[in-house]
Amino acid sequence: MAKPGRGAYPILFLTVVVLVSVVALTLIDGITSERILEAQADEVKQMLGSLFPSLDSYELSNDTGRYAVLEDGSRIGIAFMTQAIGYGGPIDILVGLGPDHTLRGIRIISQQETPGLGARIVETGFLDQYVGLAVDDLALRKDGGSVDAITGATISSTAVTDRLREAILEMIEEGGDGP
Repeated sequence: MAKPGRGAYPILFLTVVVLVSVVALTLIDGITSERILEAQADEVKQMLGSLFPSLDSYELSNDTGRYAVLEDGSRIGIAFMTQAIGYGGPIDILVGLGPDHTLRGIRIISQQETPGLGARIVETGFLDQYVGLAVDDLALRKDGGSVDAITGATISSTAVTDRLREAILEMIEEGGDGP
């Protein structure tokens, strides 16, 4: 027969291990969370800077999720995220607009489109054709717009273009000049 109390050692040992692990993870989180936030802020500034090269700083509105892009303290545009649904799933898009609501550019943040076809929406040749477009020009060329679809990836091209037009129109209707 086992001695009384022997079964308590494994439970006590596991309890100590769990407590030490929780304390260690809490300390590590406290040390790294500030660095992670700084890295995220740098990444956002880099993405916004690719759309607005003269960017000095930006302000995020927690109410609207929009970024006011600033140069020398003056707003030179706004940026926001939107999501299209492509052939392979969601396509997350960062949109940059000038004060007159013309596109300063877009960046595809994430996508799950078919490699070699729809995934070409991240290529510079596709993205650059949006720069300077007004909302009325946001349609594929075959539909009377100014955007060339990627050959073999009409669904992905259409998804991005249509969602951009919808998102900009929604923002304008909301009175979306502010961040």
